[in-house]
Amino acid sequence: MAQQAGPRAPEGAGGALARGGLIDRRHSLLVLIDVQERYIPHLFEGARVVEAIRRLVEGAKLTAVPVLVTEQYPKGLGHITSSLRDCLPAGQKVIEKSSLSCLGAPEFVQALGHSTRRQLIVTGIEAHACVSQTVHELLERGVEVYLPVDAISSRYPRDYEIALRRLDHAGAVLTTTEAVLLEWVRTAEAPEFQAIRNLIRDPLPGAA
Repeated sequence: MAQQAGPRAPEGAGGALARGGLIDRRHSLLVLIDVQERYIPHLFEGARVVEAIRRLVEGAKLTAVPVLVTEQYPKGLGHITSSLRDCLPAGQKVIEKSSLSCLGAPEFVQALGHSTRRQLIVTGIEAHACVSQTVHELLERGVEVYLPVDAISSRYPRDYEIALRRLDHAGAVLTTTEAVLLEWVRTAEAPEFQAIRNLIRDPLPGAA
């Protein structure tokens, strides 16, 4: 079965991929990759990752940013951690996959093909495996990818750090959860600003 193409990023001079501009809520799509209960205790700074993603999900709901969620082989690895499952948008579908890349799941590819949103904010685990393979394939399709580094992790710090360096070099834009949330509102006059401010008031677990 032929797979549908995902959303395309804007092109600049000479057809080059636009990289590093501000995130726009109207063009954003939040992706949660495999944040499953059984993984969390083994992650580098797992509590930080879960809380950062929770804040992004809450911010996405406030600003009408759609969310895509995947689980890796849930029959063996369990489901998304309850603290995130409980805050997902009502009726949120969770896409099951067996491939490491989300692009190996036909439902995920179909969801991208039906979306006009060109800025993907990718979160989840593990940085060097499912996140890395997904992001590389998205970049190959010309998608603009933003990586909030505090909402991503691996079991071991070295895998996490090298993955981020590699993805930065490949063309993804490194950012933070707070930066994403503030770019979704842009101004203190936005009706969601105070709620977003409340989300970021306290530091993430383990933050200096």
